[in-house]
This record gives sequence, C-alpha cells and structure tokens, in this order.
Amino acid sequence: MSARAIDEPHRASSQLELLFDLTFVVAVAAVTAQFAHSIADGHALTGLVPFLQVFFAIWWAWMNFTWFASAYDTDDVAYRLLTMVQMAGVLVLAAGVPAAAEHSDYRIVTLGYLVMRIGLVAQWLRAGLEDPAGRRTALRYAAGLSILQLGWILRFLLAEAGGLPAFADLPSYVGLAILELAVPRWAGGARATNWHPHHIAERYGLFTIILLGESVLAASRGVERALEADEISSPFIVIAVCGLVLLFALWWLYFLIESGEGLHDRRHRSWLWGYGHYGIFAALAALGAGLEVAVEQSGHDIAASPLALGYAVAIPVAVYLAALWAVHALVAEPVIRPAAVVVCVTGILLLPLASRPIGVAGVVAAITAGCVLLVAVTIATTAVRARAGVRRPEPEPSSSGVS
Repeated sequence: MSARAIDEPHRASSQLELLFDLTFVVAVAAVTAQFAHSIADGHALTGLVPFLQVFFAIWWAWMNFTWFASAYDTDDVAYRLLTMVQMAGVLVLAAGVPAAAEHSDYRIVTLGYLVMRIGLVAQWLRAGLEDPAGRRTALRYAAGLSILQLGWILRFLLAEAGGLPAFADLPSYVGLAILELAVPRWAGGARATNWHPHHIAERYGLFTIILLGESVLAASRGVERALEADEISSPFIVIAVCGLVLLFALWWLYFLIESGEGLHDRRHRSWLWGYGHYGIFAALAALGAGLEVAVEQSGHDIAASPLALGYAVAIPVAVYLAALWAVHALVAEPVIRPAAVVVCVTGILLLPLASRPIGVAGVVAAITAGCVLLVAVTIATTAVRARAGVRRPEPEPSSSGVS
C-alpha cells in the first residue's frame, strides 16, 4: 500500500467507492424518515438533536473513508475486504437509527460504528506498515481513531449504567465530536496525506447528488401517503411540483463552481472546505424530511402546525444556501453574490410567517421561486462578467521600447 500521486490524471471515483456510497443511501434514508416522523408529530425541535447526532456519525464515517481512499486506494484484495467490513458497519448503524431517534437507544448505532472503525483502523495500520514515507501520519490516524472509539464506548457504557448525568449527555457528545474533527489536523501535522483534489471534489459532488436523491425519495413517501388518503388537491400538486423544482435549483447552485482546481491551489483550506459540507449535507437531509411532511399534510391532517411545516422547509434551504456560499468562497471566487445570498436567505426565513394566509403550499412555492430567482440572477451576472472580460481592451504597447 503506497500513497497515490496527487496529480494523477483522470482520477475518478472507483466502482468500489460507488458501491460503498450505496450503503450510505440506506443510512441517510433511515435518519431522514425518523426526522420526518418527528416533524409530523409536532416534535421537530425534540427530534432535531438526535437527527444531527446520528447524521454526524453517518457523515463522519463517509468522510473518513473518502479521504483515506483518495490517498491509499490500492484496490487489492485486502483493501476491498476491509472496505466491505466498513460497509457492513454502515448497514448496522442504519438498522439502529429508529431506536436511537425514538428511544435514545444507541446500542446498535455504537456497534455499527465500532465495526466501521475496525475496518478503517486496519487500513491505516496497513498504510503505516507498507508506506514508510507516510508511516507517522498513518499511525497517528490509527491511534487517534482507536482512542476516540474507546471514548465513545465508555460514554455509552456510562449512560447505560446510569453513571452519565443527563446534563452531561450532550456536552460529552459534542466534546468527543470536536476531538474527532481534530484528529485529521493532528495526524496531518506530521505529513499531509496524498489526497487528490479533483477526486475529492467529485466524491463530495456525488454525495451531494445522493442527498438530493434522498430528498426526492422522502418527498415521494409523502406523495404515497397522500395518495393513500385519496386526497389529490391543488396544494398537493403545488408542493410536489415545487419540491422537484427546488431540488433542481439547489443542485444547479452547488455545481456552479468546479472545486477541484480550487482545492488544488488551496490545499491548506481543504479541512475547512470538507467540514463545511456538514452544513450542506445535513441541510439537504433535513429538507427531504420537511418536504416529505409538507406533501403528506396536503392529503390529511397532522399534528404539526403550518408555521412549523413552513420552517421545516425554509430553515434547511437557508442553511444550505449560507453554507454553500461559504464553502465556495474557500476555494474560489464565489459565483453567487453575497448580497443575493443574504436577501434570498432573509426572505426565505420570513416566508413561513405567512403560512396561515397562503398555506404550506404557498410557502413552499415562494421558497422555490426565491431559489430559482437566485439561480437566474447568478447566471445573468456570470454572463455579464464573462462578456466584460472578453471585451476588455488589450493594453497598448509601451512607446518607450527600443527602436
């Protein structure tokens, strides 16, 4: 196992990476469905913290595999088998999502994470043994991940035995999560891994598409429930159509910038760029839950109020737009004007206040219109900039040259 070149031409996601991503489709679908149930029951705020916690575990597992694979994807027998172990861990974690969300029972989730960590730590140990140049970094990764996994297990055991006070539950989780985020910075301080900028950019783009697809799936579940109630109303049609247009607009905005070149030129910002995607990914997953319930309520009554349903769509969209602008700004000159983002986000967050007179369908339609307008304005301003660059006159030759 030797480090791959950072300038390897035509580097793309492997078939194994694409198969690995499919296990996360299951995990994200599970956590999105549970959050949708919380929103529908009128307990969105109560369900928000478990949703963010479980989604962090899913996202962080995907992050760990993705950055390791970008540096050390040898695609041999040992690598494939250890990747399969990590995939099994993801599926176990997904099976434990309902119990974690509904009853704060993290036994299965903890077991799934342990299985994933076994596979990942074995990969880092192998890299440390077989790649002398990156040995110190690889062993630091293995040590950091192993120690923190022991920390997660200890926290779980204390909670099960009643030794972890209720007030310390969330702070202990946040503390361990911060230490998780610190491991790459600490391990990479010895010697940065050979991750490939264009490969990383493609991997993040693919996961964004997966989450957009999860939102489509979540919305389709709401359509199914509305159809089962035999309620095909005009609000149902408006929300279903606008939901699809909204997701298309969010996809368009994400891929306005090709991040590979920016990551190549600004490798020192890669960790901020990668961590910033947690806001983008979590917002898309939460949006899927919000759209699912918004479609469902058009067919029958649910416990959640129209105001809550409006914000279940508006807040994820606002977070997505703000996080997307910040992530783009880290690696390139933002194509989306900051003033346009501020105006759009402010308007979106105010729209649910009008949910009683215009209904949930009206709120979703207005949010969609705002995002479509943002896409149109961005395309127009980009075209104007491009034409201005083309028409800029060439500087005249200096008259002080030698004759």
